[in-house]
Amino acid sequence: MEFRSPTVAAQQNAAAITYLTKSLDDPAAGRAVVERLIEELGSVTDGYPDWHPLLTLPPQTSRMHRSSLQQVEAYKGLDHTIEFVRGFVTCPYSDKTADQLVKAVNAVPGLEAHRLPEPLYSDQAYPVVVTALNVELEGDGTIRSRDALGWFVSRSASEAANAQVAETWWNIRSYILGRPHGSRSSLFVNQHTGAHMRKILEAMNESGMFGPIKESSLDMLSQKKRNSIGETLIRTAVTNWDQKAPSFTFELRGETCKASVRDTWEDNEELSVRVEIGEHDLYVSGFYYPARNEITNVDPRGKRQLAEKFL
Repeated sequence: MEFRSPTVAAQQNAAAITYLTKSLDDPAAGRAVVERLIEELGSVTDGYPDWHPLLTLPPQTSRMHRSSLQQVEAYKGLDHTIEFVRGFVTCPYSDKTADQLVKAVNAVPGLEAHRLPEPLYSDQAYPVVVTALNVELEGDGTIRSRDALGWFVSRSASEAANAQVAETWWNIRSYILGRPHGSRSSLFVNQHTGAHMRKILEAMNESGMFGPIKESSLDMLSQKKRNSIGETLIRTAVTNWDQKAPSFTFELRGETCKASVRDTWEDNEELSVRVEIGEHDLYVSGFYYPARNEITNVDPRGKRQLAEKFL
């Protein structure tokens, strides 16, 4: 389904207003506060892209990959947190924790934190607002394109030295676009910016700077095609099963497929099936129901060129 930013933003904002005000003695006053935050910080989101200043500006003492606020040492004490495009609000129950959070954040250049005088989430909470000062929004509510592209390129290039494989757009687009997102846009970046990010990533991957390209997600294929790939491999595995060996191999379209089949409940009602080609070059799993001759499967994962052999 196409990603429609206005619709998604409205849904996100409405859910956040409910979450932060439903338990207050004066929900209407709380709603006004949240609406003000949305106006100042942008739409409510579910997760930041890796290159966002809120994740990259605070100092880091380990090499652990940062993909959430909870992994940032400067944000110790987060509780009941709602994220926006430019910042976040968190509602700890401790007055001391709130003060410590404000102090730690204000020590980071480019970030600003302050306490809210009004309650949010609970009348016993002490809300703190954190803002990334350098994040400017376009008219559509997304981050200014030149800034987003610059931060994305800088972050990506910094990871080259320790990279072992190059991840495809489809594998890591959640980390590039933030959440929620569509195929090339999100509440953080519009389609123009997202399309350029994809082109830049693909150029970096093709240069070899990250190592060999690793494919795993097949989201570039339609759901109908993914289902067809899974069903083809699972049905062929069941057909080739001798109903005795738990593991075996079979040939299909020039590929050697490793399969395992077992009677899930030992009543011939449901068969659990897994099929793998190569070392994770393509993997599918699911269930076959003999009485109905039906198959259900999770999305296959692996290399696109190989997967398309089974369409």
